[in-house]
Amino acid sequence: MRILLVEDDAMIGEAISQALKDASYAVDWVCDGQAALSAVSSQRYDAMLLDLGLPQKDGVEVLRVLRANENSIPILIVSARDAVEDRIQGLDSGADDYILKPFEMAELLARIRATVRRNAGVAAPTLSNGILSLDPVSREVTIDGMTTQLSGREFSLLQALLIRPGAILSRVELEDRIYGWNEEVESNAVEFLIHSLRKKLGSSTIRNVRGVGWMVAKGK
Repeated sequence: MRILLVEDDAMIGEAISQALKDASYAVDWVCDGQAALSAVSSQRYDAMLLDLGLPQKDGVEVLRVLRANENSIPILIVSARDAVEDRIQGLDSGADDYILKPFEMAELLARIRATVRRNAGVAAPTLSNGILSLDPVSREVTIDGMTTQLSGREFSLLQALLIRPGAILSRVELEDRIYGWNEEVESNAVEFLIHSLRKKLGSSTIRNVRGVGWMVAKGK
């Protein structure tokens, strides 16, 4: 899952970015509102963490531009502005959630998971296609009553597929969910991860559609 972090405070941005990477998210970090709009125009993100007090364009203006252009990216405002009026304005401008600084990182991660679930139309806290179930908190997958721990990148790839069971994702789409801007992508990285997941979960869990990409089937 790939997150766009929009934060102009270097210390806060570094802390959030590292925590997201530790939680197996791919993270791109920009420091002003105009850069945020440029990033979203060229890259697909699963969610945006948006500060309000930004250079170039402030967070509320970024929100309004994105929603005016019918961009439905899930957006969580992360701000020190604690006035009720600021929270109302942010939510009414199109934000999906609003969390106040300072915050506990565990809460931010939980809010990201909840917001992404709602955006995908999934109510349950686990992702499932009726065959296997993935717990985003523990990074454990259960199939046929057996539970297996996944590595960070294995989790990210399987999560990308399970968000939309039956949808085929190409190599580029999977790489985009797993790697951020500054991370080197080896040419066979996706194949290696899929091979590793199949060894753990069974060869039929992830299907290859030759020349197109990979998918997990919808359960019955």
